[in-house]
Amino acid sequence: MFESLGLAVSNLTSPPVLAFVLGLIAVGLRSKLEIPPQIFSALSIYLLLAIGIKGGVGLRQADPSQIAVPIALAIAVGLLIPIAAFAALKLLTPLTQTDRGAIAAHYGSTSLVTFTAGLMFVESLGLEAEGYLPTLLAIMEVPGLIVGLVLARKASKKQAWGPLLHEVLTGKSILLLVGGLVIGAVSGQAGYERVEPFFGGLFVGILTLFLLQLGIQAGSHLKELPQAGWGLLVFALAFPVAAGFTGVALASWIGMSVGGAAVFGILCASASYIAAPAAVKLSLPEANPGFYLTASLGITFPFNLIVGIPLLVWFAQTI
Repeated sequence: MFESLGLAVSNLTSPPVLAFVLGLIAVGLRSKLEIPPQIFSALSIYLLLAIGIKGGVGLRQADPSQIAVPIALAIAVGLLIPIAAFAALKLLTPLTQTDRGAIAAHYGSTSLVTFTAGLMFVESLGLEAEGYLPTLLAIMEVPGLIVGLVLARKASKKQAWGPLLHEVLTGKSILLLVGGLVIGAVSGQAGYERVEPFFGGLFVGILTLFLLQLGIQAGSHLKELPQAGWGLLVFALAFPVAAGFTGVALASWIGMSVGGAAVFGILCASASYIAAPAAVKLSLPEANPGFYLTASLGITFPFNLIVGIPLLVWFAQTI
């Protein structure tokens, strides 16, 4: 447990996490600090493409026989997490079926920034993680999102799935991640070395700026928590831990490394706040953004960033 506390302190004092805390403080002080939307969008494009390219290089170096089982596990987990989230929300909150489905879609999908922060933290400890993990990130982005929307749509007669699927599959997150994977896989290590000063050397600095703005956004949504009741707070804190521990255990069971199992658990514990809000807004305009953004961005994201990531790394090392 003392080791876990030390990991938490190490993660908390990293520049990206401190920048996120600064954003929260700025909201509390009612500061007008913010990163302009155009710049924030450019930062997200950079992060998505950078992690995709690096993952593609790792994917090219991986043995196809070694990634088949992890991919199957990622798909299975991506389908089951939103179902579990939907059921847990029914027990803990008075939310409507539509709002529960919208939140389940966010937790069924994944968070690029949480994944990136977790990967950086694992690597800072000297642990190695499998190079194909960004591929699992891209794979898990879609199934959980669709399952959550299906659960919500049970209460609605709307069936406009064409625009929804188009929005999910051609959205910025999927397109840049998959495109980056292809670029990295085709160019290989030799090609990556030519762009590494930009996509590698500047990565932590860009992530720090990105998390500053996310801290501002998260702080602005916390005021909506009382509307959903304290059950949503319990869910947003407890569900990621349960999903993350399960992910670590399953990844270890199939033979992934300690670092890889930790990062996979972090993927399972994360909640989307980039791809999912766009898809939910299109498919479920009646869902309350205050609920799904407060849970995913206002509570789960900072919890994972400060506590969840080091806790899951500790659990991976322990088992």
